[in-house]
Amino acid sequence: MGDIPQQLVNGLTNGSLYALIAVGYTVVYGIVQLINFAHGEVFMIGAFGALSTYFVLFKDTTAIWVLPVMMLGAILASVGTAVLMERIAYRPLRSAPRLAPLITAIGISIFLQEFVRIFYGTIPGFPSAKSKIPFPRIDVVTGAAIPFGPVQIQRPALFTMGCLLVCGIFLWWFINKTKQGRAMQAVSQDPDTARLMGINVDQIIVIAFAVGAALAAIAGVAQGLQNNNIDFKMGFMAGLKAFTAAVLGGIGNVQGAIVGGLALGVAEALASAVPWIGGTWKDVFAFALLILVLVFRPEGLLGARVVDRA
Repeated sequence: MGDIPQQLVNGLTNGSLYALIAVGYTVVYGIVQLINFAHGEVFMIGAFGALSTYFVLFKDTTAIWVLPVMMLGAILASVGTAVLMERIAYRPLRSAPRLAPLITAIGISIFLQEFVRIFYGTIPGFPSAKSKIPFPRIDVVTGAAIPFGPVQIQRPALFTMGCLLVCGIFLWWFINKTKQGRAMQAVSQDPDTARLMGINVDQIIVIAFAVGAALAAIAGVAQGLQNNNIDFKMGFMAGLKAFTAAVLGGIGNVQGAIVGGLALGVAEALASAVPWIGGTWKDVFAFALLILVLVFRPEGLLGARVVDRA
């Protein structure tokens, strides 16, 4: 069965990435009931935004103070992409049948992948995105693993899990303690009544896209540090896994998305330790788990928190 404690640590690391991305699905779906299948590409754009910031401002610098600036660049790139996506592609289809924005999301996903692949191949001095691009190694958060009892904890893994903890606390505070967060809850329950009460529904939806994109950008930086490379296809599978985590925890439920992401990561890691499954079958196992959840508990582990609108 392999080293179970080490597999659990690896599973929690991957689960933290899934959870950070899954929250974006959950926040947007909870308000506009839209499954944004382009959210994985927003995650990818964040990773490339961080890499671009590094190449423009800090090339060949590995100091720890570079990382916050890279994360800011990632967030600006992802949030800008998500806001434009909402304004140009999704807002005109808000009253359309649900199939229309779903197909649009798939189209946006392919567009963003191809845009990054072609764009990064035309900039002098930048590496081409047609193959994996090395991601900068940053002091303190990358380097030798830290021994902790029977397991070796990679430094990027600590960074990833720390990001999930901080972002989870921030999101709870934002949704429950701020005016914009309470407005998001009102819009998720009844947008028409919220509009009559003076809430700018369009602005709240943009905020939801921006919050989800910011978390996805942080996940993109964490994945780059963890894998030491990024590529234009990295958002596709990560987005599908995050969607699986959102459904597993309960679509529309922020706490459920976090629990679902961690549960999916741990389940994958434990399945990989089984000899007759192995690491090559972990994606099959993850989506089989999605099918089982949809069949036997479609509301997810913690239950969905979405009002079913006519």
